Amino acid sequence: MAGPPGCDHSCGCSGNEFGEAAAQRSLRSYRRSGPPRTTAWLIDGLRAGGVDGMTVLDIGAGVGAVHLELLASGATAATDVDGSPAFVAVARAESERRGMADRVSHRVGDFVALATDIEPADIVVLDRVVCCYPDMEALVRLSVAHSRRRYGLVYPRDLWWIRGGSRIMNAFARLARQQVRAHIHPTAAVDAIVRTAGFAPLLRRTNAFWQMVVYERTAPT
Repeated sequence: MAGPPGCDHSCGCSGNEFGEAAAQRSLRSYRRSGPPRTTAWLIDGLRAGGVDGMTVLDIGAGVGAVHLELLASGATAATDVDGSPAFVAVARAESERRGMADRVSHRVGDFVALATDIEPADIVVLDRVVCCYPDMEALVRLSVAHSRRRYGLVYPRDLWWIRGGSRIMNAFARLARQQVRAHIHPTAAVDAIVRTAGFAPLLRRTNAFWQMVVYERTAPT
């Protein structure tokens, strides 16, 4: 797989890396074990203080773990935007299985290209999506502009050994003719865009590879 470890969906990519086999594998893992640890951190951080009555925009939603868990915690509606038709299909099926289909709308495509046609939401989420997208500035700027209250994301730490590892992974991806590349964007640059949009960080957690940050809007929309 071309992306960083665990990067199994994207807002703008629909190659074989995000095809039917990967989608079914991710769905089985979610049903068996729940969301990955960093995704669980993100869900907990976003619902701290309550999400009753809020709407969710889940960009690169994968199997839908984040918005489904937030809906189960009291959010009223969610929009799933993903570049992979296979992942959108399994996310739709999972929302139907859990009796939430009437509360979730699904869009297939690149969020940056679709942004002007997508309504803002109280909560905007990018779980392991920034690492799969080359134009970080456009993705973060447009997505944070869609958030009325909270903004959460999981993306790789920009440590030297992670940057070096991503170059090696990308070299193998080119040899394998995979479409997706890993992008290790500077943490300071991501944070600056979010802060400039009127948000302040509430919670940050890290492991060896990933960082999870939840922001809250401090400036009026």
